[in-house]
Amino acid sequence: MKIGIVLGTRPEIIKLSPVIRELEKLKENIDYFVIHTNQHYSENLNRIFFKELNLPEPKYNLKVGSASHGKQTGMMLEGIEEVLIREKPEIVVVQGDTNTTLAGALASTKLGIEVAHVEAGLRSYDRSMPEEINRVLTDHISNYLFVPTEVAEENLRREGITENVFLVGNTVVDATFQNIKIAEEKKEEIFEGEMLDIVKGGDYFLLTIHRAENTDNSRKLKSIVEGILKVAEYYDETVIFPLHPRTEGKLKEYHLWDKLKKNKNIKMLEPTGYFKFLILEKYAKLILTDSGGVQEEACILKVPCITLRKNTERPETLEVGSNILVDIERENILEAVDSMLRRNRNWENPFGDGRSGERIVKILSESYNLSIKNEKE
Repeated sequence: MKIGIVLGTRPEIIKLSPVIRELEKLKENIDYFVIHTNQHYSENLNRIFFKELNLPEPKYNLKVGSASHGKQTGMMLEGIEEVLIREKPEIVVVQGDTNTTLAGALASTKLGIEVAHVEAGLRSYDRSMPEEINRVLTDHISNYLFVPTEVAEENLRREGITENVFLVGNTVVDATFQNIKIAEEKKEEIFEGEMLDIVKGGDYFLLTIHRAENTDNSRKLKSIVEGILKVAEYYDETVIFPLHPRTEGKLKEYHLWDKLKKNKNIKMLEPTGYFKFLILEKYAKLILTDSGGVQEEACILKVPCITLRKNTERPETLEVGSNILVDIERENILEAVDSMLRRNRNWENPFGDGRSGERIVKILSESYNLSIKNEKE
């Protein structure tokens, strides 16, 4: 049996790492390879994660980089197809909702190769989001749908998808549990000086912005910046802001960079490694983000989260009380921050027990009549 894994972004590397680790354990029974589209073209957003996570380097790197949706997806389709024709896997595993996800699924299904979608069934019900289109299309052409929660399972049922749907939990829990201890041990290596003192004290808010719906809209990005500056001034707290390359470019393009740079409470960082970011999440008083994955990690780590969007494909975080939505153009971010800082942190984690990667590989192997015993069960 041969499995192909297609990934291309930081969250995909992290969330597929538990699956890759399980496959590494079973190399005698299962042959596998990794195709990295390099959708995130920054070296700091890619290779560092494979190294930190102690994962083997991808067998193939397509070096697609940044481009328009159509051009980027087309380049991925061409490159992935060439590899799949050469490798001839029985199954291709994709994760999430990126252009890489859709390209991997499309290239595979057109070649008659089965597709396994990890983190299937998520819905924001906002078709203006490219990610929503990607996840819906991928679900409808996948042969195996690995859903993280009952909410995701019900979303698929509403769309008529009921066969080969497996409730396995979310691999982000695996990755978080597996790596937070390692990150803790390396904390003083990762941070030094003033930053180490800030992190140890936990007197800071953590901010991430990267989604095109926010970064590519000058009005929205301006509203976010103004809101963050008000928060930093009102609470007199440090706001740590690791920068995505696209976000940095747009801040400069829209003449917002200097406003942040001049504020003594705003600390902008270069793209961070996974362990560093985990520590920043764990010790933050509050996280403000537009990332789906960060919403999940904040929930798992018991850190209050404010999502700078009008919707989310992670409604479970809203239900358990770990997260709140803020439409930055209409709502008062200060009120949201005050509300979340007062919130009790004893919510339950809705995303599983940290054994999702193990379950996924077991299900795929059993589908090809490979006898792989799970010693933990």
